[in-house]
Amino acid sequence: MLLARIAHPEGVAFVAVEGDGTDQVAAEIAEHPFGKPTFTGRRWPLADTRLLAPILPTKIICVGKNYADHAREMGGEPPENPVIFMKPSTTVIGPGAAIKLPADSTRVDFEGELAAVIGMPCRDVPASRAKDVILGYTIANDVTARDQQQADGQWTRAKGHDTFCPLGPWINTTADPADLAIKTTVDGEVKQDSRTSLLLHDIGALVEWISRVMTLLPGDVILTGTPAGVGPITEGQSVSVTIDGLGILTNPVVKR
Repeated sequence: MLLARIAHPEGVAFVAVEGDGTDQVAAEIAEHPFGKPTFTGRRWPLADTRLLAPILPTKIICVGKNYADHAREMGGEPPENPVIFMKPSTTVIGPGAAIKLPADSTRVDFEGELAAVIGMPCRDVPASRAKDVILGYTIANDVTARDQQQADGQWTRAKGHDTFCPLGPWINTTADPADLAIKTTVDGEVKQDSRTSLLLHDIGALVEWISRVMTLLPGDVILTGTPAGVGPITEGQSVSVTIDGLGILTNPVVKR
């Protein structure tokens, strides 16, 4: 099932996206998308709606240096254990919304990533049970003010600007994350081209590691890390992240 969040002529709703191509339809879900969804019966052609970020998480937990090639391009070695950090919920935007470059940064980078969305409250989840607590998967762009990251020696300011976490276009509840192609383009030029099978710490290991530290709540998002090829984006450009089975997440770049 593809779960999305849309703006429609009468408001905002969670929906299931049905059909293919130009014939896709958004079927409204009552209340929330967790558990077995129930439907209101209201439906709209997807083309007549606007896709929003598919979820508004209480927290976004990110994993750094989770592809060996990216760890090395950043000047380090692959870490033995997952390196985690957080982005505020106010960084989240949806497909088509603008990434806004802050005036106090001279370099802002894209980082295309696979994102896991938590489906139930959980803590101390063993890796073998991770799939039981995951609602599904979506695409993320962990936008980063690289100059601020280097200047601060930690990542909160660099990763935390408003608009620095595009998510979407929807959540695929049946995707197998083990070996998906992930590609990032800027104005159509390929910058990142990798596979999720190259993750140093897979989804199960990440859920186990993170849930030892903090309780995960429905809608929380785990950004699993970015492969090599990260680089700058500038005003007027457009950045797209594509993952097999999850669609394409595209965002324009503007000055704040």
